[in-house]
Parts: sequence; structure tokens; C-alpha cells
Amino acid sequence: MSSARQWIEPWAWQSSAQALVEPFTESFPTSEFGLGWDEGLQALLEEALAVQPASLTARRLATRLLQQSCGAVLQPLADAKRAVLAGHTVTYVVNRNLNFTNHCLQHCSFCAFRRDPDQEGAYWHSFDLLQQRASEAQQQGATELCIQGGLNSQARRDGSCLRYYQALLEALQAAAPGIHLHAFSPQELLFIAEQDQIPLQAVIDGLLDSGLGSVPGTAAEVLSERVRRRLCPEKLSARQWCAVLLQVHRSGIPSTATLMAGHLEDHADRSAHLLTLVALQQQAWKHGQPGFSEFVLLPFIGANAPQKLRAAVGLDQPDREAMLVLTAQCRLLLGRWFVNHQPSWVKLTLEGACEALRWGCNDLGGTLMEESITSMAGALGGTSQSPQALRAAAASLQRPCRERNTLYTMLP
Repeated sequence: MSSARQWIEPWAWQSSAQALVEPFTESFPTSEFGLGWDEGLQALLEEALAVQPASLTARRLATRLLQQSCGAVLQPLADAKRAVLAGHTVTYVVNRNLNFTNHCLQHCSFCAFRRDPDQEGAYWHSFDLLQQRASEAQQQGATELCIQGGLNSQARRDGSCLRYYQALLEALQAAAPGIHLHAFSPQELLFIAEQDQIPLQAVIDGLLDSGLGSVPGTAAEVLSERVRRRLCPEKLSARQWCAVLLQVHRSGIPSTATLMAGHLEDHADRSAHLLTLVALQQQAWKHGQPGFSEFVLLPFIGANAPQKLRAAVGLDQPDREAMLVLTAQCRLLLGRWFVNHQPSWVKLTLEGACEALRWGCNDLGGTLMEESITSMAGALGGTSQSPQALRAAAASLQRPCRERNTLYTMLP
């Protein structure tokens, strides 16, 4: 999507360059910050982030933190940070995933979900079926629908891609009145603009008029071009992802933020990604916008990935210990800029997600009811959880548990 810049507002494109932090590749003596990580270094990192996430000091400290592998040191620090920022209550949302099509123009190296239209396993659900599932979800207590799909060039109404996506939101809202529509990744938003050759802002405004409530911050993978060139070269660039989110946030629409980890990236790529998220959050808050509502760590699932990437990574399932350490690192690096952290029980299993509540997470995510993208990749966590199961997971740690809505307002 090299031409996608033309659909982005000039101010957002310029601001995206300021927000995007490049991976730190310079060497520096370990004596500068020592070999470990402690409250003193944590305080220095937070001071540096408050001044400028892209500063040399912030990048060095962030990289040093991401290089730490001692869970015995990081776990208590992250758990204490979680307690200060988010308290002890574990939260969850009752929601349903609707992956409405897996037809997709792109060929990301990690994706086991996408299909060509005539390929075995391809699907494109009708509005009638999607409405039925939306209504069923609301009857079961869902307050949110999470709606994402492949990049289907045939998805049009009256010749317009935008009109199809608007009609989809309107149909779901009609079937489940008042339900929150958490829909369409930055990649999908830019795809609509490119297909209709209209400004991205027209897409955002049109979807907002049709009931869009918030945007999932997926398609980020790792915001490092040296990784994206191998992992997803057809996808929007790291800078384009940032620019789209800047426009989404400036339009008053909250989003989530993600990191897909455990594949081709290294410590410098991860730290640059997290620093970029802090910079974007600072931009949103500066303009009085809600910005990111949560951070979600998405461990890479390699079981059904295309063979070339699977061989390069060498893991079919996430290394749980490594992902728990990274969970703690994310909590410590993102600090006060991201109060809510969520593990993926689909990828880690519910047992693994429950353990992540001890490593900096405060939220168990959604019930989902169905899930296609990660399950087709070969994840072992299942596709649905009951509220009772999520509450039991929290209770096993002697932590209180509350249902929330998409934007973290607690429900009765």
C-alpha cells in the first residue's frame, strides 16, 4: 500500500513521523545503566518518557529494560505497577467476535486466516447471518461486537466499499440496538479509502455516522520496518499505521493498541514499538482525546503459519515464560500512559492468561463467543469463554472481578 499516503491528512502524516520511534541499534556500555532493572532505573525511564519517548535516554533505557530476562526481578515490579495504576479488580467484557470474511488481497507471511474467494475454506458471511449472531450475542448479555475481516475487494454496496462497511454497521446496530461496535483495524480503514479513492477522513466520518464506537488497534504487528519487510510487506507501513490512528483519535474515536511478539522481532524492535505507542498516547491526550483504552500483547502462533515463517521462528505455540516476562516489561515501559493491560487467553490459554494477571495485566478481555483468525492459526486457547470462567480465573488469585464495557466503565 505504498500509495496510501495520499489518502492521509497532511498533518497526520507529518505527526506520524514524529511519533514513530526507530529501533535503537547503537551499542552502549552495560555499565551505563547496570545489568539489572530496579525502581531507580524505572524512575529514570518514566522521567525520560515524560520528556520525549524518542529521546536517546528513553530509547537506551527502554532497550535495556527489554533485554532483561529475569522474571524474579520483573514480576514483582510489574505487579506493583499494576496495583498502583489499575488496582486489584480484574475486569472483562461480554462480547462477540464477528470475522465477517476471510477473503483477502494480501499475503502476510504469518497468516493462516486469509483465503482467495475460490479457495477451500473461504467464506463471506451474509448480513442475515451476521445479524442473527449479533442478536443472539445481545440476548446472552453482550455489550460489544468486535468486527474485523480480510481485505475483500468485492465487498461493495452501489459500487462503494465505504457504503458496504457502513451498511454492515447499520445492519448490526439494527439487530442489536445500542450495542457497542468495536470495528475495523487501521489496515481496513485505509483499505476502504484506497478502494474508493477518497480521503481517510471521509471513511472515518462515514463509519462514525453509521455507528462506529471504537477501533481495534490490530495490524500493528511490530512497528519496525525492518521486521515488516519480512513479516507483512504488503501491509500498511508502520508510519501509515501511526497516521491512521492519529486521525482516528483526533476524530474522538478510542482504539486499542497491540503488539504481536515472538517471531522475527528483537528487543530493539519491541522497545521501539512500545515507545511509539507512548508517543501516540501523548499526542491524543495533548488534544483532549481518549486515545488508546488498553494494550493487548498478542503472542505469535506458528502452528498453521506458512512454512517459511514457521521454520524461521521454530515455535508452534508461544513460549509462555518468555511472554510473561514480556508482559511485565510492557507494563513497566508503558507506565501511566496505559492503565489497562490485557493478555490473550485465545493464544495463551485461560490458564496462561490467568498467570499474566500476576505479571502486570488487570483485564481478561472478552468472552468472544466465536473466533476465527487466531484459531485458524492453530491456537490452543479455544474460541469462547463464559463470564463464569473468567470470574473463576480471577478468584483463583483471590482478586475481585467486575464486568466492564468496551471503554472500561464498570457495569452493575
